[in-house]
Amino acid sequence: MRKLDCGAIIHGCETRIIASSEEELLRAMDTHARVDHGLTGIPETLQSQIRRSVRGVEPSDLRD
Repeated sequence: MRKLDCGAIIHGCETRIIASSEEELLRAMDTHARVDHGLTGIPETLQSQIRRSVRGVEPSDLRD
């Protein structure tokens, strides 16, 4: 599983995206950027930041 905390890129954003694959996570992040941050496209520099910020996570780490 992969996760991304948007706040690592956009300060003040508390959105955390967790997906089963990096491709799924990147699609969800694209939607989040468009809907919640008003972006009409994701510049290559932002795409690079997103890819560098993606982390692996084990399902057991998600339980509280």
